[in-house]
Amino acid sequence: MKKLKETLSRANEVIFQYPIVLVMALLASVGAICMFENDNDKDLFFVYSKFTICACLGISLMFALKMLSQRIGKTLLLQLLGIIFLIGFYFILPEKQKDFTEVYGFIIAVTALLSHLLVSFVAFLEKNKELGFWQYNKNLFVNIFLTAVFTGVLTGGVELAILAVDKLFDFNFNDNLYVDTLYVLAIFGSCFIFLLFNEKGLYTLEKDGTYPIILKFFTQFILIPLLLIYVVILYFYSFKILINWELPRGWVSYLILAYSIVGILALLLVYPLKEEHAKSWVKIFSKAFYFTIVPLIILLFVAIFTRILEYGYTEPRYFVLLLALWLLSIIIYFIFNKKATIKFIPVSLFIFALFALIFPYLNAFSVAKRSQKNELLKALNDHKLLDNGKINFNKKITDTISIEIADKFEFLARRKQGEFLLNLLNKQDQAKLTETIKKGNFYSVRYDIQDKFSDVHKTSKTRPDEVQRIMIVPEKQSIAIGDYQYLLNFSRYDDEPKTLNSDEFKIVDQLTEKSSLKLLLNSKDEVDFGPQILKLFKENKEKRGTVKVPELSMETDLGMYHVKLIFKDIMSEKQPYNNRVNIYYTDAYLLIKLK
Repeated sequence: MKKLKETLSRANEVIFQYPIVLVMALLASVGAICMFENDNDKDLFFVYSKFTICACLGISLMFALKMLSQRIGKTLLLQLLGIIFLIGFYFILPEKQKDFTEVYGFIIAVTALLSHLLVSFVAFLEKNKELGFWQYNKNLFVNIFLTAVFTGVLTGGVELAILAVDKLFDFNFNDNLYVDTLYVLAIFGSCFIFLLFNEKGLYTLEKDGTYPIILKFFTQFILIPLLLIYVVILYFYSFKILINWELPRGWVSYLILAYSIVGILALLLVYPLKEEHAKSWVKIFSKAFYFTIVPLIILLFVAIFTRILEYGYTEPRYFVLLLALWLLSIIIYFIFNKKATIKFIPVSLFIFALFALIFPYLNAFSVAKRSQKNELLKALNDHKLLDNGKINFNKKITDTISIEIADKFEFLARRKQGEFLLNLLNKQDQAKLTETIKKGNFYSVRYDIQDKFSDVHKTSKTRPDEVQRIMIVPEKQSIAIGDYQYLLNFSRYDDEPKTLNSDEFKIVDQLTEKSSLKLLLNSKDEVDFGPQILKLFKENKEKRGTVKVPELSMETDLGMYHVKLIFKDIMSEKQPYNNRVNIYYTDAYLLIKLK
């Protein structure tokens, strides 16, 4: 009983100490459940997705502001500012799912990074709090690990208990219950457990304590051996490119970044041992790390600029370059500053990330758009494809150039640069591009532009990362009903049967799995249109992009009816990584009449 009262008392303290953080976690759990239960409704699903993203951001943001308020006060003001930011962030995200591109993914990822970095240092902006800063972040690190373990065990145990009750007592629970429980425990439950570990917050977290022997063991026997493996690989690779006098591969950038980040983490974990004579290996490691990374930073910049000079800036390349500049600033700071503080690491990364997100003209998105516009114009001018400022699609070019131009059209279309692209096309093509962008069919932009080049010389095999795609569409967009009496609409995303009088029509789409597309009548009579669809693709197997056919329909008798299935389009995509062929349609119309 005493233990129960103790537990309830601590839970009560957490609720009253972190109410806004818990509200954000609860809202995120509810949003995730609503996402799952409305995954068939694209518009609702997207609204709940935005809501859940903002609520998840709110967990770390409100926790950071709570830590700051425990240092400076002004709790209500800080909470109000946090809520205003989250509401504003919700409206920054697009209204419709079709407008959500990878740009918004980058914005969300960087904002999430900023909110977590804020947690690490916002309460320690004053000087002379170095050890408290380390203790605070060490305790957060340990608490996050413990939270993950506790949440995993709790979630698994509760899910198993629900399953046991369901099977033993024949309750026949809805399958959604398991997913809903997972979301509640994984989001709200983990947040509550984390806050329980933090007890009274800042004052508990920054309190001086004994150095955990597990951190020393983890750093000395896990992280440092990993670093040795990385540095040996990287130095051998550096010698290889020097001997062969070749440019480094782009992939080496990620290994150098991994080595740098793991090294910095290792240094942070053993920071308090730096001044202990018995642990002199920490001092040696600290000095050696920064000097070993200097040649690798040079290699990193060469690898990055090799890609940038050849293909221009994109957001990922911009972020990799920014990380390289951040690492360079860390090295310079710690090598030449004898009074260096470890607070510089998260604070400097926060400043760099904020710069990339919002700085006018030089942020990641502005730089990427300008660079790709210049690269597109350069490709068009170098290959003399512009006639009076418009692209001449009848000139002879190689397939690599057509792919490059099409890629850049898609890239810029996704970033709302339609006006710039329209100026490169004639009026007829302008109308089609405008409609495609309006619908959010950005993949179609790429294939439409690539297919417009009429004299393409094939110089290379299919790129290893390129999807081989063909979309078959009818020449006429209108549907002639003729003497048919009824029309039913079927969507790829809606497999519910359609009712006509007392009869039910249903499409069972297994084109990818079994090359089958069956139309069922009352689950008794059926017809398979799969073979006809496969025959259609076989007849056009040498073509790519959009292929127009006189009519995209199939008809047959079915029970007491004669039916005609008309497709708006049918697509086939061959994936490069496993050669799997996906065949699908977006919308189909079924015309029906009595025999």
